[in-house]
Amino acid sequence: MDVNTVKELAALSFLNFTQEESEKAAADLSAEVEELKIVKDLVLEYAPLKDNRGAYLKDLREDIPAPSMPVERLLQNAVNSENSFVVPKVVE
Repeated sequence: MDVNTVKELAALSFLNFTQEESEKAAADLSAEVEELKIVKDLVLEYAPLKDNRGAYLKDLREDIPAPSMPVERLLQNAVNSENSFVVPKVVE
């Protein structure tokens, strides 16, 4: 990537670069583009039998329904304020 392209991109992004910063950005962006070319050339295909080797349904736990916590208990600390719930602050 050349310095003129970096200057155009900087202007579009409302950034001000010195000449040295523009040259460094051009070198850095050129290196990034070269790395992306490597990724672009990778062949990635989905193979369902190969990609799901470790997933077996027999290893999952049995789904057993259990009673959940009562709604009244969940909302006991909530204060109804203007059609919403305000809960106590727990993080500073």
